Amino acid sequence: MNIHTPVVGTTPDRDEAEAALDVLRQWAKGASETEILELDPSVAGLVPGSDASGYPAFSRVYPEGFAVDDGYKSTLPDLQNGPSSLIRGAKQQIQHVGISNFRLPIRFHTRDAGDLMLEASVTGTVSLEADKKGINMSRIMRSFYRHAEETFSFEVIEAALDDYITDLESFDARIQMRFSFPMKVESLRSGLSGYQYYDIALELVEQDGVRKKIMHLDYVYSSTCPCSLELSEHARATRGQLATPHSQRSVARVSVEIDTDAGCLWFEDLIDACRRAVPTETQVMVKREDEQAFAELNAANPIFVEDAARLFCQQLQSDVRVGDFRVVASHQESLHSHDAVSVLVEGDTFASESIDPKLFNTLFHVG
Repeated sequence: MNIHTPVVGTTPDRDEAEAALDVLRQWAKGASETEILELDPSVAGLVPGSDASGYPAFSRVYPEGFAVDDGYKSTLPDLQNGPSSLIRGAKQQIQHVGISNFRLPIRFHTRDAGDLMLEASVTGTVSLEADKKGINMSRIMRSFYRHAEETFSFEVIEAALDDYITDLESFDARIQMRFSFPMKVESLRSGLSGYQYYDIALELVEQDGVRKKIMHLDYVYSSTCPCSLELSEHARATRGQLATPHSQRSVARVSVEIDTDAGCLWFEDLIDACRRAVPTETQVMVKREDEQAFAELNAANPIFVEDAARLFCQQLQSDVRVGDFRVVASHQESLHSHDAVSVLVEGDTFASESIDPKLFNTLFHVG
């Protein structure tokens, strides 16, 4: 087929365009995919049965054998580490940016020289300077994994924190790790025993070059209202009326800054201190004699939420290993439709003029 080539600089008319298109169709029918792509990928749309959308034909098969080398990695885009011109919003310092609830198994030392493997949830954050776009969050996880095989302690948290302060070129950083710590406890009278699980978090904070080691513990106990107890006894004594005081499951979140120069504060040590302060800890294994004993123990230790905060405070003040601390207590009332709460703070570490709106909502433990 002969096609008249128009004079250069003139616009082909419709007949000439249709003739050229017919030539391309005829050629595309017999051409290989490689030949079509080399000429122009859009020509593939002229082949009968092809996708005529004009969208490039991409491979839909996962490239099992594809290997990434340094040269290829250097071509990959990295928006988070881009220039400050990419920042959206105000160019302002961010105090905390990182990851939350990154989970992995960790080994822990116990006071009796044993080791436990527990699942831990890690929150790791760093500060971000005003002129930096963002951080590479996977580096936080990689830093943690580099040390996770070692027996866990604050020293290993420090090693991980050192890594990602360096990797992320940040001036402040913090790691918090939450886990459920099992401890065997004896029943009050029957001789049975069972495991009590304690929600614990370890936190390492570096700010302005100063590091602080912090432990958080949720202690669950029963609180019998002293007023209700006295009113019940009054009804019995004056009117022969059977009455029972109200008591309820209660939670104290005890947070302490640890003075490591004064010795190791074991998880079990802080738990024991809470038991000395408020001995009516909820029970694990209970027979009838234990239930009676628990009723007697509550009657011997009636407690308002204000009492709880001060009793925990007294124990913490007596331990040289404890620096600043905070006690947040919540008595989840069986009398009222609301809770009774208290917050006691000593030192600057936990001082705050504002209360997290959901703070007391997190002090709720289900069996």
